Amino acid sequence: MAYKDLRDFIERLKREGELKEIDYPVSSYLEITEIADRVVKAGGPALLFKNVDGGNIPVAINLFASYKRMTLALEDDPDRIGERAAKLLKPEKPSGFVEKLKKLIELKKIADIFPKLVDKRKAPCKEVIMKEPDLSKFPILFCWPRDGGRFITLPLVFTKDPETGERNCGMYRLHVYDRKTTGMHWHWHKVGAKHFLKAKRMGIKKFPVAVAIGSDPAVIYSATAPLPEDVDEMVFAGFIRGKAVEMVKCETVDLEVPANAEIVLEGYVDTDELRFEGPFGDHTGYYSLPDFYPVFHITCITHRRNPIYPATIVGKPPMEDCYIGKATERIFLPLLKTQLPEIVDMCLPIEGVFHNFAFISIDKRYPGHAKKVISALWGMGQMSFTKNIVIFDKDTNVHDIGEVIWRWGNNVDPKRDIMFTEGPVDALDHTSPLPFYGSKMGVDATRKWKSEGFERDWPPDIEMDEEVKRKIDSIWDKLGLPSPKEKKNPWSWGK
Repeated sequence: MAYKDLRDFIERLKREGELKEIDYPVSSYLEITEIADRVVKAGGPALLFKNVDGGNIPVAINLFASYKRMTLALEDDPDRIGERAAKLLKPEKPSGFVEKLKKLIELKKIADIFPKLVDKRKAPCKEVIMKEPDLSKFPILFCWPRDGGRFITLPLVFTKDPETGERNCGMYRLHVYDRKTTGMHWHWHKVGAKHFLKAKRMGIKKFPVAVAIGSDPAVIYSATAPLPEDVDEMVFAGFIRGKAVEMVKCETVDLEVPANAEIVLEGYVDTDELRFEGPFGDHTGYYSLPDFYPVFHITCITHRRNPIYPATIVGKPPMEDCYIGKATERIFLPLLKTQLPEIVDMCLPIEGVFHNFAFISIDKRYPGHAKKVISALWGMGQMSFTKNIVIFDKDTNVHDIGEVIWRWGNNVDPKRDIMFTEGPVDALDHTSPLPFYGSKMGVDATRKWKSEGFERDWPPDIEMDEEVKRKIDSIWDKLGLPSPKEKKNPWSWGK
């Protein structure tokens, strides 16, 4: 059953023992960040602060900050969600009446995931309409000491292509300047920025924007997903939750938002206005530097009668965004395989903050295969920002960082096996000599073949004889030795 809204998910976390409610008074200025950071790094529960700044609006944080909570949020294992998505892209041709009937049922289910419009009177996010917008009424976090101000960190930002009307929902932080003005942190690679620039070229002065804060977890996750530009995030959310997302018209702009949202900010971005935004303690573990970004002017705020304010914090990993990112890794791996079927597995290690490293294992079939995959990945969506791609043979567990380093160190001749290129890099990469543009490295860490010019013998891995291992397993308890600890990587989803 799809969650009705954010609070339905919070209740589920409570039933599962995954939520800690805190009545002790805390401040939204740095204190919640420090508490949440300690808890996530200790593997602790989601938090619901009920007494923030002496007000009555609770702050929910760390809702997604564990593998269990991500699975609960998506109501399925991310690997299975990815397999379902890939199956949609490569449907099997039905044969026979029963198969055709099953296919019709599947198509009906697909039709049911498209968002649907509901009456404003039935939308919880319309329970209160603020006549005079005032962001100071909400416990917006001041996250880190050198931040440029308070930031809305879990916003669902809705825009429409000014030409086609196609909807986009992305998660772009909002730097609060005053009670009804914020920054709009649109990286220029993102679809929201694309819509903004198109509106500017078309001479549109006030470009409509709506921001939902708090919805059901599938909707929140979908705003972070690296979907193709022509895929509506609300359709994807409907696919994950197995039920259409109910949308409602805004009051002052021609946009729709999730009807179950806790808070909705409506307004516009002036296409001729930029303002200094930041700095901000970012998911890289460093402060992203201040720069000029568009400005969001709020014309209306609607919210539930007793709203919950959801937030997240980012910084040195591991943090909540690591679990969201690992879910993305698993969901989009099967989709990646539809284009590059030689890929066996993928790991985007959390220490690489998801755009610095990608470890890929492949079923190598011909000379130069690894470098072909590297080049292909650099031409695919957000993988194009990956600064270091390392390719391994199919028998490498790319989720075991110890094995990755061992293979990398032993299998690579730097001059022969490393390739460099230049191109777009992530906006948060502070090492590139120019903003958004820098160098990238691809590494072929596979075994080298004679057909690739390697004339020496490649040594086999050291492995014990299977019969000996079975015998020692059978007598281990008689030896009086402790049981070997099972090697488990905390950053692999069941791998």
